[in-house]
Order: sequence, then structure tokens, then C-alpha cells
Amino acid sequence: MSLPAAETPRPFKIPESVLVVIYTPALDVLLIERADKPGFWQSVTGSKDLVDEPLALTAEREVAEETGIVIGTEAVPRTALRDWGLVNVYEIYPVWRHRYAPGVTQNTEHVFGLRVPAGTPVRLAPREHTALAWLPWQEAADRCFSPSNAEAILQLPRFA
Repeated sequence: MSLPAAETPRPFKIPESVLVVIYTPALDVLLIERADKPGFWQSVTGSKDLVDEPLALTAEREVAEETGIVIGTEAVPRTALRDWGLVNVYEIYPVWRHRYAPGVTQNTEHVFGLRVPAGTPVRLAPREHTALAWLPWQEAADRCFSPSNAEAILQLPRFA
């Protein structure tokens, strides 16, 4: 007998993720506020669904899930998504460690940039994020709760 969907245990998160800095040609950066931690502003982030999932696919999926922005359209072609070749290894915040297998304390994060036209519509996933803001890159970096996210945004002029 199988468990009802609500009782089926969720698989542990894979400790390898993407961080996607979404920005306009004027270097305004999209930040989204976490639903589970009000006041925690960040770029799009998300873990791989499968160990062998390509990182670019993880980035595309997470951007679509969290913002409604579909990569591979005329407005946002696949070439707008770039792997910046930056990798951060950091301690997973204790509040979120229960999502990972026992003993997993570090995550490896790969940084991508996504250039979108100004005025690109954003549709938040309400279970994940409650608010959004387009901010000049330096202001966006100052608002991020995550040091690795802030550092990635500060690298934007180098990669844009």
C-alpha cells in the first residue's frame, strides 16, 4: 500500500545548485523575497533535480518555476543565459539542513547570469516568494541576505 501524496516523504535535496542573476541591459537586477523567511531577498536559486541534470537545465527550470520567465523564447533566447564560471561552496544554513541527507552541511553553487529585456514580466511562485524588486546592481547586492549572492551581483559589470 502506498502513502497518500501528502505523506510521501520528499527526497533529499542534492547539494549542488545554481544561482541565476537576472538583469536588464541597464544592469537592474531582479531580487525576490523568500516566502519562508520574510526580509530574505535573493536571486533565483535552486538545486539539481537529478545528479546528472545539466546545470544550464537546472537554471532554466528554476528561472521558469520561480519567475515565470521562459528561457528559449524570442524575448529571452537561450544565449541570454550564461554560465559565469563562478563556483561557491558554502555551509548550508542550519534552518534548511533538514532538506538534505543526514551529515550534508555544504552546498556547491554555480553562478549564471540571465540578461532579459527591461519590462520583462515576472510571475512569482507564491509558495516560494512573496515580493519582487528590480534594483540597480549595487543596491541589489546590498539587499541580499546571502554573501555569495551579493558577491555574484557585484561581479555583474564584469560579465554583462
